[in-house]
Amino acid sequence: MIKNKSNELKSKGIALRRRHTIERLERPTRLDRARRMGYKAKQGFIIVRIKVGRGGMRRSKPSGGRRPKHAGILRMKANVNMRQTSENRVAKKFPNLKVLNSYFLYKDGKHAWYEVILIDPSHPSVKSDGVVGIIAKNA
Repeated sequence: MIKNKSNELKSKGIALRRRHTIERLERPTRLDRARRMGYKAKQGFIIVRIKVGRGGMRRSKPSGGRRPKHAGILRMKANVNMRQTSENRVAKKFPNLKVLNSYFLYKDGKHAWYEVILIDPSHPSVKSDGVVGIIAKNA
């Protein structure tokens, strides 16, 4: 669907641009991917969609005489990728929840969208779940 650039996908992209930057969802958009990442349809699991800006970093221009090539303001690369950035921003927004995983959703020329799976470690259904309960404690 992504490689074909179908009209359905384009219309979804247009709808995504009009939404908020961080948004909690009822259910995952890509259920198959979410399940592979550890999502379960039970209480204590939360899905959040986040929009992250694309492109490189840019430093402020130094005062003083340097030619632009040696000014060191362009072609700056971040040490974390967009997926990690999105996970960090969601973790900051929801401090009582733990990030389980995330997956790519869509990107255009300006933004990239990810869905992040969060766990509530204090929820009884998560605590009673063997594997997920251990992950929630350690994460």
